[in-house]
Amino acid sequence: MKLNSSFPNLPLQDLIFGASVYFPPVFKVVMLGFLFWLIAHRLLRGWIYAGDIWHPILMDLSLFVIALSLALGLLIVW
Repeated sequence: MKLNSSFPNLPLQDLIFGASVYFPPVFKVVMLGFLFWLIAHRLLRGWIYAGDIWHPILMDLSLFVIALSLALGLLIVW
């Protein structure tokens, strides 16, 4: 979809509305890491909150950091 060409002084006349969305690499890493964390959290939730872990929230945070690291590594290799 192009903008109306009756305005010749309008900047970005040939702007295509979907091509202007930019997702920075950090956003991609966080979204992919969050997906990894959701899967890991779902699999380990019973063990984390069963009382075996001293601080479950710190365990969740460390799982999230590991998931972010894995996502970053995956995006670097890809």
